[in-house]
Amino acid sequence: MGLVALDRWYDYMRTHDAQLLWDALDPDVVFESPVVHTPQRGREITFKYLLGASATLGGPGFRYIGEWRNATGAVLEFENTIQDIRINGVDIITCGADGERIVHFKVMVRPLQGMQLLHRMMGEILAS
Repeated sequence: MGLVALDRWYDYMRTHDAQLLWDALDPDVVFESPVVHTPQRGREITFKYLLGASATLGGPGFRYIGEWRNATGAVLEFENTIQDIRINGVDIITCGADGERIVHFKVMVRPLQGMQLLHRMMGEILAS
């Protein structure tokens, strides 16, 4: 059995088709952000955060540079340079038992200056 949710995620990152992202997320998905101290629960809030993140971090220059999979998900290492700060991080994605939808999505980012920049940029996007 494949991890269809990961294929949907990659398709979303390639096309930025919001419907692909929506379809990849479980209704009860949990999202953990490097800049929000509490887990965000549910498809709608996770969808909003991931749309914002892809608009800021997922723009020109974004690329995945590593992938480690197991039977239930993957760790995807990424990088991009924004405002002369090289940002490196990982998306830790867990899929449901059938592999069809993402049930948990955690983002970790380094260095601190990159995280602070993303925090500011995401705040601007989410406030609008």
